[in-house]
Amino acid sequence: MYIDNKILIGKNKEKELFIVPNKANRHGLITGASGSGKTITLKVMAESFSSMGVPVFLADIKGDLAGTCMPGEENEKIKERLENIGIQDFGYKGFPTVFWDVFAKSGHPIRTTLQSVGPTILSRMLGLNETQEGVLAIVFKIARENGYELIDLKDLRLLLQYVAENSKEYTISYGNIASQSVGTIQRSLVMLEEQGGNYFFGEPAIDINDLIKVNSNGLGNINILHSVELYKQPTLYACFLLWLLNTLNANMPEVGDLDKPKLVFFFDEAHLLFDELPQYMLTQVIQIVKLIRSKGIGLYFISQSPKDIPDDILAQLGNKVQHTLRAYTPAEQKVIKAVADSFRANPEFDTEEAIMTLGTGEALISFVNENGEPNIVEKATILPPQSMMGAIDDSIRLMVIAKSEFNGKYDTVVDRVSAFEVLSEEMEEKRQAEEQAIKEKEEQKMREAEEKERLKAEKEAEREAEKQRKEEERLAKEAEKARKNSWQFKVGKQVERTTNAALNSAGRKVANEILKSLFKR
Repeated sequence: MYIDNKILIGKNKEKELFIVPNKANRHGLITGASGSGKTITLKVMAESFSSMGVPVFLADIKGDLAGTCMPGEENEKIKERLENIGIQDFGYKGFPTVFWDVFAKSGHPIRTTLQSVGPTILSRMLGLNETQEGVLAIVFKIARENGYELIDLKDLRLLLQYVAENSKEYTISYGNIASQSVGTIQRSLVMLEEQGGNYFFGEPAIDINDLIKVNSNGLGNINILHSVELYKQPTLYACFLLWLLNTLNANMPEVGDLDKPKLVFFFDEAHLLFDELPQYMLTQVIQIVKLIRSKGIGLYFISQSPKDIPDDILAQLGNKVQHTLRAYTPAEQKVIKAVADSFRANPEFDTEEAIMTLGTGEALISFVNENGEPNIVEKATILPPQSMMGAIDDSIRLMVIAKSEFNGKYDTVVDRVSAFEVLSEEMEEKRQAEEQAIKEKEEQKMREAEEKERLKAEKEAEREAEKQRKEEERLAKEAEKARKNSWQFKVGKQVERTTNAALNSAGRKVANEILKSLFKR
């Protein structure tokens, strides 16, 4: 409840316990066993920040925070609580609420791109080991250096296929890209898609500034992420919140100390953020928690036990509300002692005992004072919320969504040219070039084969011609031999010899006569 420029969260007979607005970005913690009243405390804080003009983002994992958009109603329990703590003029009202939903069913779609999430958080979503994460990082680097925009899952699937097919080329520049790792990543992408990742990755991506809005009356919007379905995939839920935290830190400017935060971010079921979180990622989160308050953002973690939060982060949480814890085992008693020791002791009661005896709606409270120091712990009753507790009808939810300034802004998915289209074109061109090369090679083989057959035919024709010539010569010789052996040939030869002899005898007589006549002269 925002009153007198302070955020009133709880009250006992002597004191009102406020969060000082300019110390609200010192972060906070709400812890306690199931059913101890953590959700009520979260709701009261969110309403108070909204009344102060500070936008809020929170996840609704049970669906019972949606009633924030409707005025609450008085009942006997609330009336009794107000009377016991002496609160008067308590008004019931609804608050400006914006519903968001990764699955685009119970709120405005909230999406982002793969390149915005990056390989580190995506690796956690996919449950990859160190080697597989390294391959994914290489793929993202290849995309960045070659201008392949990774928007949705189909972009990454095709890029993985492309890199695997050209792994020899990329290994030289980026290191080994094992086909087994690529296969594992591809299978993990299928599982992520089945969990709803295809809804989360795409465009139009959420404009982070849309989470930092106030309405026309100066009240901060309470942005509620409907997480009933999302929470069924705890890793996806945790990674979504990690991405949002990282995005806020990366995009919000430094503003220093402000009179009030620019945004308050509630992390419900915060233990999921840190379960099995690799050390290098935890180091990054710790760094963000330390630095993000200078950007005017307050972080409030909600979990069952402070031990769910890493010590380095726990040390940054100045505004603490501790509901009851149960201790049935020595280990649980040890936790309670550690929790009690984390508060500045109050001499009026035993903190350790108080933690185990708090009633529903009661809590131990210690907020940061004006000097930036934690106040001593106080036992107090948490105020009731001013808005309705519990779920709302779908008709009311749809009406709130329809009246939202963001109605229609993110509804239609935009599938612009990205890695999928660019790579599809490149791969098709490459396929066609390979087919053309294969075709030309086959045609060349055919030409070579035809030339070979032609030469073979020519040689065969030459052989046949030579064979025919030799056969003709043989036949001619045989014919000549046969002619010589025939009786006509022999008679002709005898006549020729006789004729030659006769001619020779007559010739000799003529020659003698001529010689005689010459010598007579």
